[in-house]
Amino acid sequence: MRRLTATLVLTILLAFGLFVPVQAHETGRSHLEPPGWTLDLSILAPLMLSLALYAIGWRRLRQRSHGGAERLAHRARLFGSGWLVLTGALVSPLHEAGERSFAAHMFEHELIMLVAAPLLVLAEPLAVMLWAFPSGGRRSLGSVTNLRPVEATWLLLSGAVTATPLQAAALWLWHAPALFDLALADERWHAAQHFSFLISALLFWTAMLGRRTAPGVAALCLVGTSIVSGALGALMAFATSPWYAGYARLGMAPFGLSPAEDQQVAGLLMWVPGGLVHAGAALLIMRRLLRPAHA
Repeated sequence: MRRLTATLVLTILLAFGLFVPVQAHETGRSHLEPPGWTLDLSILAPLMLSLALYAIGWRRLRQRSHGGAERLAHRARLFGSGWLVLTGALVSPLHEAGERSFAAHMFEHELIMLVAAPLLVLAEPLAVMLWAFPSGGRRSLGSVTNLRPVEATWLLLSGAVTATPLQAAALWLWHAPALFDLALADERWHAAQHFSFLISALLFWTAMLGRRTAPGVAALCLVGTSIVSGALGALMAFATSPWYAGYARLGMAPFGLSPAEDQQVAGLLMWVPGGLVHAGAALLIMRRLLRPAHA
């Protein structure tokens, strides 16, 4: 249940910033100007709150810990790395560059789903964040996650056979031209897109990295995800015309790329790096099956 509470806290902290209307893809800046930082309070506030809770909790837990200092430090490195990647994807000039280039937009999504999400899942931050609250608050939060409906829902959503198709559905549905153009045109739909990518990725990596999923099943799901996402990327990479009117009407993308070429680069980003991450994770997990045979 620790991964459940970690995901719940991250969801609560990030949902506010993702669903409050922000200048996601219409910043008022000329497309000819270099992209700037997205210093929007509705994005920065939940990110900084999560960091503050973790820092306070870590300090208090470290003062009480006698034999687990190295484990605490390791988890802090994982959380810090995941937090920095997520913050960079949402705040750095890369985010604003996504209004001009589909390839930049795709790179942002890949950072969220393939780098930030697994790092945050591995960090299991709630055990540390809870120490930022008084003892009564910690007990209340813990009791909520132990409620039968909450636990049953979590076990369903974080199961490999559920989380894998959920993430695949999020990828394919949001890259359908009608929905993607809707996300480009409306900040609320764009927030929903990012939110679904983040949550589906957190659920997926929780299933893949959790002890409840057998290594063979996790490896099979990772390979299947590599094929499913790679197929979508390949379709984009080999397309000779742009899929998305929102980018096509802008004309030439950065670095002199046409809308079709920009889309092809985005497809390659989804196809090759995405496939390598999933395949590499599958190989690492398979080592758990092979290790006993060579012990």
